[in-house]
Amino acid sequence: MYKINELLREQNKLFHTQDLALLWGISNRNTLYTQIKRYVQKKILHPIHKGFYASVAPKKIDPILLGLGYLHEYAYLSTESMLVRHGVIFQHSEFITLLSSRSKKFTIGTNQFLVRQLQPQFLHNSLGVVNKRGYCEATLERAVADLLYFSPRYAFDNPKINWQEVKKIQRGVYQQ
Repeated sequence: MYKINELLREQNKLFHTQDLALLWGISNRNTLYTQIKRYVQKKILHPIHKGFYASVAPKKIDPILLGLGYLHEYAYLSTESMLVRHGVIFQHSEFITLLSSRSKKFTIGTNQFLVRQLQPQFLHNSLGVVNKRGYCEATLERAVADLLYFSPRYAFDNPKINWQEVKKIQRGVYQQ
């Protein structure tokens, strides 16, 4: 079977070099890089970042999925990104903010990402984290609790926050 068929059958459209090696069953690095180079030249694979590729044009992929795919580990959308979405803070954030097990700043195309590090026992606590749009994101109250964890004196623009739910999440996630 052709490697292109295996690639196009995949539901996931984002791949790291190691993902392609596993998908195609290639253990020789030179063979793998040659295959990737050929597919990039034929525009079957689109380079996004070093060692990170897409089987569709990156413009057609949700920027949040690009950021999560680049991280290649569990992370979820939270803090300022979710608060802007819910209208709780009015100033636009230049970053898409994610929470993960390590902190990092990176850019993919025109999208800038800010990844805040959260300790594993807090990160993997699913209280207030939902799976929507194909990725995990914080509810409004979890995003508030997350932001207060990093910046306890943060001032919110819109008071439409359910503070009882925020306190419940803070107790359930951050006071273990």
